[in-house]
Amino acid sequence: MQTNTNEKILSYITVKGQASINDLSNHLGITRQAIHKQVNRLLDIGKIQKIGRPPKVFYLINKTGTIDVAITPNTLEVDLGLKKAINENFMFITPLGQKKLGWEGFAEWCKKRNLPIFKTAINYVSTLQKYDKFRVNGLIDGMNKLKNTFDQIYVDKIFYLDFYSIERFGKTKLGQELLYAKQSQDKKLIKDLIEVVRPRINELIRDYKIDGVGFIPPTVKREIQFMKELEKNLHLKTRIIKISKAKTEIAIPQKTLSKLPDRIENAKNTIFVEENSTYNNILLIDDAVGSGATINETAAQIKRKGICKNKIIGLSITGSFKGFDIISEV
Repeated sequence: MQTNTNEKILSYITVKGQASINDLSNHLGITRQAIHKQVNRLLDIGKIQKIGRPPKVFYLINKTGTIDVAITPNTLEVDLGLKKAINENFMFITPLGQKKLGWEGFAEWCKKRNLPIFKTAINYVSTLQKYDKFRVNGLIDGMNKLKNTFDQIYVDKIFYLDFYSIERFGKTKLGQELLYAKQSQDKKLIKDLIEVVRPRINELIRDYKIDGVGFIPPTVKREIQFMKELEKNLHLKTRIIKISKAKTEIAIPQKTLSKLPDRIENAKNTIFVEENSTYNNILLIDDAVGSGATINETAAQIKRKGICKNKIIGLSITGSFKGFDIISEV
């Protein structure tokens, strides 16, 4: 009976690619405790291997080397929650510029790096969950980052739609969409990204009763400026606050400055709020927050001019978790 059960367990895992204790218990119609005993014996003799930590533990046939990364998304069944998280969050841009989304993209990303798909998927979702702890109603609260960076904070709140990059896995889906939209100068990619961020911007305007919106001006000269396209294509009914960037003999982008005092000096002396009207609540929008110096110094000017009666809310499409070197690309 024991040998027969072991064979059935091995057969099921072989067909399915992987299985949890619940999967095996439901399939074989025996208790979880009995399945655990059989599975532990198979682990002891090296027939199967265990992936993950409780409560997400899965068993696979023990093959020499890594798990077969050539298994396609259609033939490898995975935990639905795991697959759903990857389908919603992962994007891979191939060397040929092809956009591969979700599980398909994840499988190809793993294959190119000779990584075991299922184990890497668990690690990826675990990393996402680590960063999700910073989300409030779907937005990332960036105030702790600013408080740990500056002695004085001039925004009342600051949010990111997502982090630009996460450990081991690099740029997030939104981080890649922003990077390639800006670098490619492709209006379609820019408009696609604007459609993604539009609902969240509208929600903030509604929730914080925003009656003035300011867009942080770009420094790097480009034929098509993302922030200008964002301002134009959002079609906001809210009044737009005029903010400009002074032209200097040599344009020094924030992203080229490695020291925080230099970033503060740059923002403080090259960004100008050309506005005399008063507002109740103001939303400042930037594409990427590295140190946060630009958006913080812009808020400082607004407060010094006394044109905001209540709150200044900052919003960045992407932001850094700590430090600011990771945003140097955009």
